[in-house]
Amino acid sequence: MADYLISGKTGYIPDDGLTGVQLIGNGEGLTYNDFLILPGYIDFSAEDVDLTSAFTRKISLKTPFVSSPMDTVTESDMATAMALNGGIGVIHHNCTPEFQAQEVRKVKKFEQGFILDPLVMGPSDTVGDVFEAKAKHGFSSIPVTDTGRLCGKLLGIVTSRDIDFMHSKEYHSKPLSEVMTRREDLTVANAGVTLDEANTILQKSKRGKLPIVDADDTLVSLIARTDLKKNRDFPLASKDDKKQLLVAAAVGTREEDKKRIDLLVQAGVDAVILDSSQGNSIYQINMIRYIKSKYPDLQVVGGNVVTAAQTKNLIDAGVDGLRVGMGSGSICITQEVMAVGRPQGTAVYRVAEYARRFSVPVIADGGIAVVGHVSKALALGASTVMMGSMLAGTHESPGEYYFQDGVRLKKYRGMGSLDAMELNKGSQQRYFSENERLKVAQGVSGAIVDKGSIHRFLPYLVAGVQHGCQDVGALSLSRLRAMMYSGELKFERRTHAAQAEGGVHSLYSYEKRLF
Repeated sequence: MADYLISGKTGYIPDDGLTGVQLIGNGEGLTYNDFLILPGYIDFSAEDVDLTSAFTRKISLKTPFVSSPMDTVTESDMATAMALNGGIGVIHHNCTPEFQAQEVRKVKKFEQGFILDPLVMGPSDTVGDVFEAKAKHGFSSIPVTDTGRLCGKLLGIVTSRDIDFMHSKEYHSKPLSEVMTRREDLTVANAGVTLDEANTILQKSKRGKLPIVDADDTLVSLIARTDLKKNRDFPLASKDDKKQLLVAAAVGTREEDKKRIDLLVQAGVDAVILDSSQGNSIYQINMIRYIKSKYPDLQVVGGNVVTAAQTKNLIDAGVDGLRVGMGSGSICITQEVMAVGRPQGTAVYRVAEYARRFSVPVIADGGIAVVGHVSKALALGASTVMMGSMLAGTHESPGEYYFQDGVRLKKYRGMGSLDAMELNKGSQQRYFSENERLKVAQGVSGAIVDKGSIHRFLPYLVAGVQHGCQDVGALSLSRLRAMMYSGELKFERRTHAAQAEGGVHSLYSYEKRLF
């Protein structure tokens, strides 16, 4: 019965699947749906997979997720949530430079270890000043010094408990010296205390804030109880060396953007993304050189690019990271209107394969519709993945919810849409359209179904990518890329029939719940 079988030892394994070179090398442009990754050997649990990856040359993230700089995706709420969950948000620039810088400042102030530049008031400031500060900054516990500034002698702290039940008529007549908790009633720590020691003191004191003072009782910094809770609840949080959340911001390539960059640097931005649909331009190259000469430590991400030739010019100019994609986003019609671009799978592989020779990380931007697409982008060489539509419609994205036909929706639009370009020059500059009388749209406006909170959605993405890495036998994203470039990781093209088979089919009805 088994005459047709080949007799032999089990050490024989036939060649199976395609390497990355073979998958991409036939000259056809591939999207994420055009192929699958073949499974490997599992000898570890999914939760052991390390998703740490490089965002730029000097910035690493514990999860490979980046929110897109779109005005319906990323402002301070989204950027904060992304950083807390191990990724990073890129604040859009379809707004005034002052507004964008303030959004960056909100993220940097959100969670800190030692607050080195806390808001400080003087004894003659009023309760009304505290309420104005609360409306602007979101907190009302403010140290009071004799000079009204940091490095003044600490006199006390005013908290919400001191002022909550005061009548509004007293707001602008009652000085803080009459309502604050005085210095002798405070718990403080001496300058030189470590963060761990300060945390212990704050926990034992059961206070909301811990002032740090020097030998002359001068206020030098502050630590907050709420930050201790955030550290506990978000162990993957992306932070700088000052324990502040990481945040990036998009800028254009025109002369007026130099002022925007100055304001962003003053606000504490960690990286700037040069936002252009076609990054291989003299404008972007000159801007990269300008930023690197004025702010050599500021990380600069160039793009967008889809070819090795484009990539070379930006690497030569000095970029620290590259953004890959042209026309692959769900709301982007660049390929349709301009007949220029590249399928995203091929673009990511080609750019990443070249850029890795110069240690420049690649951000796969666009074409991500499901968590499997994230895994495929990372398997083709991307270090991180930028998402727009995947994150739009969450609680943290800008805009208001509305109902249509009983469905809760949020507006989502491409930055090349006429809606976005008519709002601000930031979108026009991205598509080189600010001086044109007739605007040619390269994006559309639409709506996205409510996805709930980022704090529920990102953990789902993390688990999905970890399980994908487990299935192919990669214990880390670095290992995943190494397997691809060595030929150990195998792929397979799939037909339209295979794509249909790989999705839900042959059911009368179904409910698709992802998490």
